[in-house]
Amino acid sequence: MGTHRKALRTTAVGAVSATLVAGSALGLAPAAQAAPNSVRFVDIGGDGGTTLKANVVTPAGADGTHRYPLLVMPTSWGLPQVEYFAQAQKLANSGYVVVSYNVRGFWQSGGEIEVAGPPDIADASKVIDWALANTPADARQIGMAGVSYGAGISLLTAAHDKRVRAVAALSGWADLIGSIYSGRTQHVQAAALLDGAGLITGRQSAELRQIFDDFYTSNLSKEQDIINWGKKRSVGTYVDQLNDSGAAVMMANAWGDTIFPPNQYADFYEKLTGPKRLEFRPGDHATAELTGLFGLPNDVWTDTERWFDHYLKGEDNGINRELPVQLKSRSGGAYEGYPDWKSVGATDKKISLAGTTTIRANVDSGANGGVVFLSSILDQVAQVPPMAAIPLLPRRWAAVWQSEKYSSAQRVRGTSKLHTTVTPTKESGTLVAYLYDVGPLGLGKLVSNAPYTFHGRTPGQPFGLDLELYSTSYDVPAGHRLAMVVDTVDPLYIEHNPSGARLTFSSPANDPSYVSIPLREQ
Repeated sequence: MGTHRKALRTTAVGAVSATLVAGSALGLAPAAQAAPNSVRFVDIGGDGGTTLKANVVTPAGADGTHRYPLLVMPTSWGLPQVEYFAQAQKLANSGYVVVSYNVRGFWQSGGEIEVAGPPDIADASKVIDWALANTPADARQIGMAGVSYGAGISLLTAAHDKRVRAVAALSGWADLIGSIYSGRTQHVQAAALLDGAGLITGRQSAELRQIFDDFYTSNLSKEQDIINWGKKRSVGTYVDQLNDSGAAVMMANAWGDTIFPPNQYADFYEKLTGPKRLEFRPGDHATAELTGLFGLPNDVWTDTERWFDHYLKGEDNGINRELPVQLKSRSGGAYEGYPDWKSVGATDKKISLAGTTTIRANVDSGANGGVVFLSSILDQVAQVPPMAAIPLLPRRWAAVWQSEKYSSAQRVRGTSKLHTTVTPTKESGTLVAYLYDVGPLGLGKLVSNAPYTFHGRTPGQPFGLDLELYSTSYDVPAGHRLAMVVDTVDPLYIEHNPSGARLTFSSPANDPSYVSIPLREQ
């Protein structure tokens, strides 16, 4: 089996590398002809002597008499070291030394997958050491950038290595547990995708294999171990260290990211005290940055270069004077700027969830969050999110509430919040909340969703529930309604509903139930 996986990795690395290099060559041909950069493929000794496969791109004409800003770029989960080849060429043309390396445990680098653990952070510092000793890099001007896994490692390294002065973290995470275990619910499709990619392209450590196994089997005796493991690998745990470093932090993500949902980035952004920027766009995990990996024009990578130009080179390009929170609605239109995250939803409008409703568990009502990657990509390219016929949803398995018909467009911006009272018939259970934009014919387009799982509750005893849905930016047309739907099964998540379980939702007079919708100022 190990030999077979190695053969798969060898075959795949050739295919992926050829695709990325060919695409970047086509996309960057004019720039490459104008300024041929120096490209080297090297081995770098990481933590404990682990070999890291890397490539180094230096500006054309670099002869050792001049120092250049350094950018270190760890690869994404499962992608080879040529992932950033197009952007490295472009950045080198702009006067950067760029070192991209395959993180330990993947492809031809040594070691085992540590999931941004201490050895990965130590590796990044070793790469910086190597670059300062072996390239014309300036020790005073060091930045890190990456997509997904590379973004997480970049943020964590900046919190631990004060030499890193600027970071661009694209489609990454600040809270690993808040990403794949939000609402105390396993995001099974996201985890399975990462697990499968790791098995094919890398070598999982025994610790990681055990984490996945305990995660899938919902081993509650290991829950705190999993949380502790994830917190160690989350930059949110080290926010004070990152703030003390003074590093300039840019973070970008997609509204529909099914691996690292936007909420955890927005929450972390608010805790940063240094120079910072937050960008959200339509799409799924890493899809907003994808065209830039092939050398094509791309807003995310353009802003990444501007960020480094200002905070490493000192260029007065105006990025520090722009409103730092930049959002692009899933409904289209231009970018919107805000002074901070809390200003995104200027007003809240509540939809009352009146009455008492009981639903049965263990059946998918037809309301769901779609399929990892596919659904949000369809929303990105064609504005076609997951849909459900709201009048046809079986009330036996789905609780449904609707707003009035809106006379004007409602521009949803930020994080919707569900507050209700739940009475279970079993001590454990899972529910999933969905917010839909409902047209005149009753067809609902998914605006947002989020899961919630409880354990150890007393059957028949009501309890209050507060749940944040995934942050989004979506325009509800005039003449439409918003609908809140709650059911108990969604293929995106592992559910914990015992056989025969029922959930009752009520709205006590002294604690009314509602969903709070954040709206942009009209």
